[in-house]
Amino acid sequence: MTPLSSYIGRFAPSPSGPLHFGSLVAALGSYLDARAHHGQWLVRIEDIDPPREKPGAASDILRTLEAYGLHWDGDVRYQSQHLGDYQAQIDAWLASGQAYYCTCTRRQIKASGGVYLGTCRDKGLGATHAAVRLKSPVEVLAFNDRLHGTLHLDATLANEDFIIKRRDGLYAYNLAVVLDDLDQGITDIVRGADLIMPTGRHIALYAQLGEPAPRYLHLPLALNVGGQKLSKQNRAPAINNQAPLPALRAAMTFLGLQSVASEEVATTTELLNLAVNTWSLMHLPRQTEVITGF
Repeated sequence: MTPLSSYIGRFAPSPSGPLHFGSLVAALGSYLDARAHHGQWLVRIEDIDPPREKPGAASDILRTLEAYGLHWDGDVRYQSQHLGDYQAQIDAWLASGQAYYCTCTRRQIKASGGVYLGTCRDKGLGATHAAVRLKSPVEVLAFNDRLHGTLHLDATLANEDFIIKRRDGLYAYNLAVVLDDLDQGITDIVRGADLIMPTGRHIALYAQLGEPAPRYLHLPLALNVGGQKLSKQNRAPAINNQAPLPALRAAMTFLGLQSVASEEVATTTELLNLAVNTWSLMHLPRQTEVITGF
């Protein structure tokens, strides 16, 4: 495989619970893509939403990655240690008039059709009980995905002024993830297909900041028997740290690496080395798949 120039990838879980099979697929896909391109693979803990976080989850996630042989480069980054960076950017946009305070509630937005219509744009509101919205910077109607090709996005959402700081004082995912990826020099983002729609806003933020967007690859999602995405919210079971090989083989099979998953090896390191050497987008499925166990 031809190396991409200065490849830096990442896996960025939120500490809202232990890793499940769906998050293993995302971690494995991003790891294999980085290693196959002789690049760096970073880990970032996205801990900026305390009400959703579970005590000890961040440490448990890191132990799980180590148990599965998914060893990262450099130090783990914690978003909670960079809140000042997010606020500094928001302050700059507020001062320049590119951002503004908004007191509209979800109920009000739902009543107006479900899309924010810029109601508070010119009201000059203060910070009390208000969110901060960014004036829609660039209309992103489509982007190129390394697996899917051109992906088209919702035109209405592409023109919406979106929240960069919530009214409860917490920083929005869309802002934090882009500022972190820029600060860490991320060139390639490999993640689940559930994040395709927010990608338009991320690309718009890069344009607003005068920076090129990274390359994107959205992996197919693992679903439960009810057709729901495996997630912590849907109570997906944690993967087994004590016996990692079965889940690792299942994740490789899910990603189209059946020939590697069937190899008779004794360690995760051996299995991962084979997978890195075999990794190719030609193997990747494009559709979601129901997972019933492994």
